[in-house]
Amino acid sequence: MGIIENMRLDGKKGFVTGAARGIGKCTATAFAEAGADVAIVDLDIETAKKTAAEIAEKTGRKVIAVQCDCTNEEQVNQMVATVVKELGGLNFCHNNAGICINAPAEEMTYAQWLKVININLNGIFLTDIAAGKYMLANGGGSIINTASMSAHIVNVPQPQCAYNASKAGVIQLTKSLAIEWAKRGVRVNCISPGYIGTDLTLSSPSLIPLIEKWNAMAPMGRLGKPEELESICVYLAGDTSSFTTGTDVVVDGAFTCF
Repeated sequence: MGIIENMRLDGKKGFVTGAARGIGKCTATAFAEAGADVAIVDLDIETAKKTAAEIAEKTGRKVIAVQCDCTNEEQVNQMVATVVKELGGLNFCHNNAGICINAPAEEMTYAQWLKVININLNGIFLTDIAAGKYMLANGGGSIINTASMSAHIVNVPQPQCAYNASKAGVIQLTKSLAIEWAKRGVRVNCISPGYIGTDLTLSSPSLIPLIEKWNAMAPMGRLGKPEELESICVYLAGDTSSFTTGTDVVVDGAFTCF
C-alpha cells in the first residue's frame, strides 16, 4: 500500500472530547473523512448532537454524540463503554477538552486554579486511563492529547499560570504513559497548538485586542486555523505512526522558536 492508503482510518473507531465545536470538531471531522467511525464527546450534548449529525451527513460514517463530564471518573468510564458498545470498539481517541482562565496569580482563587487543573490535566488523565485500559486489553491503540505551546512558553500579555501549568502536565503525562505502555501496543502522543482562531475565539470582543498583539508577535503574523491540526491528528491516530509515541508535536507557526 502507498502512503496515502496507509493514512486512511477505514474500520477504526474513536472518540474526541470537547468535540462539539472548535479544534475537537475539526479533528473529529478529519477522522471521519479518513474513514473512521467517531463519537463526539462533550458536556454540551445538544451542540454535540448537531455536530455529529453534520459530520455523519458530510462523510457517511457512523457518528454519535455522547455527553460526558471528563472530570467525573464514573462518567468517563461509562462514556468509553458507550463508545465501545455503539461503535463496536475503540482504536484511537483525541482527548481535547480544556479551558483557560486568565487571572493574575495573586488574584486567582484556589477554586479557579482547581477548575483549570481538573479539566485540563485530571480530565486528560481520566480519559487516557479509561481508553488505555480498553486498548491494553484489546490489541492496542493510539491516544492523542491536546497540550499547548503554553507548556513551552509563558504567554503574554494575558496572565494564565494555571493553564500553562496544566498543559505542561499534559506533556509529562503523555510521555509517562508512552513509556509505560510502549511494549503493550498503546501509543500516547500529544499536540501543542499555538494560538488557533476558532469561531469562539474570533467572535469574542474581549479577545480582539489580544489577537492583535499575538499576531504582531507571531513569525507568520496570524493565528493558526483549526483545520491546520487535522492532518497531524489523522497521522497519529493511524498505523502510519506505529513508531511514534511519547512525542509532543508543536504546531504554532514558529511562535515558540524565540
